[in-house]
Amino acid sequence: MTAVNSPRAGTGRLSRGLGGRAHRVVFGANADAAIDLELPHITVVDEAHLVMLAERRLLDAGAAARLLTEIHRLRAAGFAPLRGRPAPRGVYLLYEDHLIEALGMRVGGVLHTGRSRNDLKATTHHLRLRDLAIAALGALLRLQALLLSRARRFRTVVMPVYSQFQPATPGSYGHYLLGVGESLDRDVLGLRQACAGLAQCPLGAASGGGTDVAIDPARTAALLGFTVPVGHAGYAVASRDTAVRLLSACVLAGLTLSRLATDLQLWSTPEFGLVGFPDSLVGSSSAMPQKRNPFLLEHIKGGAGALIGAWTAAVANTKNVPFGNSVEVTTEAVASVWPAIDRFTELTELAISVAAGARPCQDAMLRGADEGFTVATAVANRLMAQGVPFRAAHRVVGSLVTELITEGVRAPSEVDIDATGERLGVLLRSAEVSTRVELTGADLDPVAVLAATDFGGGPGPRSFAAAHDRLAAAWRDHARAVAAWSDRLAAAETERNDAVRRWGGAP
Repeated sequence: MTAVNSPRAGTGRLSRGLGGRAHRVVFGANADAAIDLELPHITVVDEAHLVMLAERRLLDAGAAARLLTEIHRLRAAGFAPLRGRPAPRGVYLLYEDHLIEALGMRVGGVLHTGRSRNDLKATTHHLRLRDLAIAALGALLRLQALLLSRARRFRTVVMPVYSQFQPATPGSYGHYLLGVGESLDRDVLGLRQACAGLAQCPLGAASGGGTDVAIDPARTAALLGFTVPVGHAGYAVASRDTAVRLLSACVLAGLTLSRLATDLQLWSTPEFGLVGFPDSLVGSSSAMPQKRNPFLLEHIKGGAGALIGAWTAAVANTKNVPFGNSVEVTTEAVASVWPAIDRFTELTELAISVAAGARPCQDAMLRGADEGFTVATAVANRLMAQGVPFRAAHRVVGSLVTELITEGVRAPSEVDIDATGERLGVLLRSAEVSTRVELTGADLDPVAVLAATDFGGGPGPRSFAAAHDRLAAAWRDHARAVAAWSDRLAAAETERNDAVRRWGGAP
């Protein structure tokens, strides 16, 4: 008779397992990697399942106690008895075979009552996704909190707002960071919405058709920290849409991180010179001793691209697959999800480091706003307030800027206010607009112009304060929701451990 742990062992209608080459491709030479990834979650599900079976009197209390004790012993030992061994039918059946060897068929063979590897796998996927999602949300919220804090600190540090890489209007470094913080607010919201699918527990769906065993899916769901029991058995085992939605949310947030990294990298170049980094956040060249490379920003940008690749693999493996249990979806499609979401969290931690360490070069920023003639639109608006149609004001101010640059004027702050007003009057009359132009020094000062931009979500003090208050309140709502989720999971773990002890186990 073939031993149950032999690579040749079969199950059901099969008299033997996979051949050696196919087994190595699908399951690996031994089960160690799968043990570390899957069994910690499987044993948690098993505890909830056994408690439910015992409570429903579908399992003898003594058998439940022996199984719970052996599962705890095995987990406490780091699954040492299973390591280094082949898993001819997958890690779950290797684990179940061990329980049968240790406890006998009458006890070890009842663990799988009322379920399938299909709903078990879907449930462990939700547990794994839950851990990854909470970590990702925590990192995003830390990054957003940092940006909101630094936005307030640097709200009056004037710099150009860039449009198509050209200086456009006066802004502030703090207002820029606040804008990235707003984007992150949407990213956090998107990730939270993607997590909605993690409220439902797939356990109880069995192989996709439910079961005639009188189980209590609501009880196992509660013991595992889910708020909703399985609804439709077919959907529960066929779909991994929650995993794809979570990865999609991380991809979108990764785009935000990549754009922040791109700006910081561009602004740290000598040509811009707007941002500096301490030695702890840059690398050196192996050949060029003068170089300081902000290479962490490139990791963020490149990592965001890798997330897109992982998402592409996930959706490609889901497309056109029949809506039932399928290796393409339940194994291949999610294979890229786990490392990708984990990598996203790492990228967010990198973004926290570089955003915290980025030092705005305040003189260079102000000079860039001045020399970039970013006050031009405000001057046109000043003329409009004096009765000049905006399009006419736009044209004559553009002509004035061209003349000043041709004459070698580097910044509006260098010009004589009265003479400039007279020149604008001449240009207006040539455009058949007769208006007495009145300019003040504030009209050509980027600091003063910025202070007046209190409309349309601009960087002016009242507008900035309103946006910051709104985002800070949203951040607190997000943080409370994530904390409440974590607390609910901790409470479920306590309840499960108490239930295991009541049935004679030792969690």
